[in-house]
Amino acid sequence: MEIELKLALQPRHVARIRRHSLLNSGKPQQHPLLSIYFDTPKFDLMRRGIALRVRRIGKQWIQTLKAEAQSVGALTSRPEWEVAVAHGGQPDFSALPQAALDLLTGIKHKRIAPVFTTEFRRTAWQVVHSKTQAEVALDRGKITAAGQYREICEVEIELKSGKPEYLFDIAVQLLHAAPLHIEPRSKAERGYTLCGAVDPGAVKSVRPAIAHGQPAGEAWHAVLQAALVQLSANVPGFLDNAHDIEYLHQLRVAMRRLRAGTGLAESLEQAMPGWGQPLRELMHALNPARDWDVFQYEVLPGILPVLAAQAQHTATGDDTLAVLQNAATQARQRAQALLLQPAFTQLILDIGRSLLTTPTDAHQRDAGTWAATILEQRWQKLRKRCHGFSGLSPAERHLARIAAKKMRYSAEAFAPLYGKQTAPFITALAALQDELGVENDRYMAMQLLNELPKKNAPVSFQLGQLSGALAFAAAQHDRLSSASWKRLARSTLFWR
Repeated sequence: MEIELKLALQPRHVARIRRHSLLNSGKPQQHPLLSIYFDTPKFDLMRRGIALRVRRIGKQWIQTLKAEAQSVGALTSRPEWEVAVAHGGQPDFSALPQAALDLLTGIKHKRIAPVFTTEFRRTAWQVVHSKTQAEVALDRGKITAAGQYREICEVEIELKSGKPEYLFDIAVQLLHAAPLHIEPRSKAERGYTLCGAVDPGAVKSVRPAIAHGQPAGEAWHAVLQAALVQLSANVPGFLDNAHDIEYLHQLRVAMRRLRAGTGLAESLEQAMPGWGQPLRELMHALNPARDWDVFQYEVLPGILPVLAAQAQHTATGDDTLAVLQNAATQARQRAQALLLQPAFTQLILDIGRSLLTTPTDAHQRDAGTWAATILEQRWQKLRKRCHGFSGLSPAERHLARIAAKKMRYSAEAFAPLYGKQTAPFITALAALQDELGVENDRYMAMQLLNELPKKNAPVSFQLGQLSGALAFAAAQHDRLSSASWKRLARSTLFWR
């Protein structure tokens, strides 16, 4: 079983890692590594979560088969089989143990051929503390597929013996010297993306690994782990493709799920995790980027035609649109810079390390009993917030929207315990959340417009027009329709 932490860094910071005092106890091993990854033309291995490679180390070829990985934030563990083979041109299936061959059942071996390569130079240090040993490897090189390449510059910290907590201790020490950042993707995952086997996209909610009979403490950690996996998985996509607004959206959804999960500590009579406040501050710092995304892609397209239809002189000009575009771009860039900061990496490491130790529930409940208690509490809070729904004030709508979000996060987190019967309730809940969110989007849009610098009179005038159109739209929908709330209230409460 391979257990490792992987963190990326920019090439200009490599020297800081090499000079770290933690790595000065022994002479590092340095060698070039060429790895050839194999799959079928339809990428059957990838679809089963299998990575098969043959790697040249000096004059020797090593064949490795890795099964599907399990990740918690930056920490990854996966079954692995490794054996020396004669050459790297084709895998030697006769060298694989039966457990590995079973993973390939139904796949014709003769159809397996090279699909991409990785070529990098590895500098590796052995780090020992008490009875724990780890290898710190600095990899620099490239992934090549279909005539394209992507650079590799990362640190892998692999557990050789002892407790996995030590990997986090090493990572934190290295982080103090260089701004390492989250990179949960394996080289194989990035290679498959490069060769076109998969289309990169944002990772939506990950179902927690919870089941009936499971202790409540384990279920709680499973909820947090699923949110952490979703958060970490969306970081590289947002850093590489900030223009794809779904990455930031799903990243923030994962943060809210983590915050909601953190709040469940009290129900287990656990001390509130120390990362609750940093998560809250991070969410607040990322809000402007998401608010601008919503404004640009959801709010603005709805009001521009309205203004243009009223009279020709009210059409929003290019200068004004450029101001809006520039503000959105700057907000995204600030958000990207935030995720590259050591503080964010430290937060992910802290959460991941804390999830290695499973807490106990003071009431010794199983997952089902605990989940039903949480869901009922969330439901009663939502009912209270939605009383007199059609006449709610803006402030009351805001509180109702927050209650709806928390209800939804809990319902989706505990869905594995209840199966398909959760679907109607969650669908109705999502519709209510959307309705409550529309007004909030308009309010945030007006706030963004009011905060923009006024470059000149024409731009200021048109920004005022946009703000006025939003205020008018909000006034037209001052009273909410109670249909969505009534539909939800009539839904079967699946936990009862």
